[in-house]
Amino acid sequence: MGRASIRIGAGAGFSGDRIDPAVELITRGELDFLCFECLAERTIALAQLARAQDPDGGYDPLLKARMRACLPEAVARGVRIVTNMGAANPLAAMRAALAEARDLGLHGLRMAAVLGDDVLQAVTGQDLPLIDRPGRLGDIAPQVVSANAYLGAFPIARALDQGAQVVFTGRVCDPALFLGPMIHAFGWAVDDWTRLGRGTAVGHLLECAGQLTGGYFADPGVKDVADLARLGFPLAVVEADGHATLTKVAGTGGCLTVATAKEQLMYEILDPAAYRQADVVADFTGITLTQTGPDQVRVTGADGRARPAEVKVSVGYRDGFIGEGQISYAGQSAVARGELAIAIIRERLALLQAPVDELRCDLIGVNAANVTAHRPAPAEVRVRIAGRAASAQAARIIPAEVDALYLNGPAGGGGVTTSLREVVAVASVLLPQGAVVPTILHEVA
Repeated sequence: MGRASIRIGAGAGFSGDRIDPAVELITRGELDFLCFECLAERTIALAQLARAQDPDGGYDPLLKARMRACLPEAVARGVRIVTNMGAANPLAAMRAALAEARDLGLHGLRMAAVLGDDVLQAVTGQDLPLIDRPGRLGDIAPQVVSANAYLGAFPIARALDQGAQVVFTGRVCDPALFLGPMIHAFGWAVDDWTRLGRGTAVGHLLECAGQLTGGYFADPGVKDVADLARLGFPLAVVEADGHATLTKVAGTGGCLTVATAKEQLMYEILDPAAYRQADVVADFTGITLTQTGPDQVRVTGADGRARPAEVKVSVGYRDGFIGEGQISYAGQSAVARGELAIAIIRERLALLQAPVDELRCDLIGVNAANVTAHRPAPAEVRVRIAGRAASAQAARIIPAEVDALYLNGPAGGGGVTTSLREVVAVASVLLPQGAVVPTILHEVA
């Protein structure tokens, strides 16, 4: 409590993100905290399916590798870690990390798991309206496999207050991973809306890691970014009033500019004046971004107002199966042969009376992303045919028919790939704040 500033790094922006930039932040970033944001909306539903098959599973697949790479240096430098790699099973994630710590000889390391985001029981039987599309929860109730509320930052702050050196969560608001350490370090009150809004803005800017330092920003000849193969992840020097300076480790690749920060600031924002979180409704409309030096951007002017009465809940549900097949054609008349392949598959599915609900057929490089584009015919194309069906058996027909094109379709097809996967879709509902009760469990390596 009472610190003038803290340094918070972004160690990951998605589940499959690189590990070495996080290690670099720990060893060279002079951090107080490192946050790994690894949980997308659909990721947790898939994790719930994994947990259903294995009660000790359901956490991020790279958790052990990240802990093994980062824990020794983090402990040596006093860097505390906060992450949502717990996914569908924060308790199992914590225990897996404790096992890694013991194996590394890091005995006495205190970890915490924030629980309470799993609200499947609370929503079961309720016919709540969906907030991201027409319809109600009852419409998909038989297929629902998970329901996870977006927790806020205060349980994370309490876990840190109680001495946790590593904190695992499941579903939390993404900026909350970063806001929790700020609340812990500065002692912000639950109704300090301005500071909570400012901290949320900083967390939102950091949450996608390399996206802020030029990764997703790069566009050769339009927005050039140097040394992307050595992209450095960002950190923020956050002050007690919630204002901050964004930067990255000197000498790393990428760039951090007002332009990269602006793009990240607007990422996934429906209303900049009302960015609804579990802790606060943040207002980004007054933000000023100022370039204060090479790879340094000052962030001031965010605000906030009282938290919403309800929290968002991400509901995962089974929505059929997708069967997919791809095949390539090259050389003269590649486009014509690709079009013929698609026509053959369409006719074959009709002859077989395949019960396919949706079908998409693309020539990648010709019309997959822009159906109006008509440029000179490329020398090679890749046919992609994907369809959704209610059953795996029905969806499997599509990749089987694409595979059959080897000898039964246009000349010169090759490089076939096929896949069959279950569709786990996501819908959203709202629950009253009081229906979600976070708890914290601590264990020591």
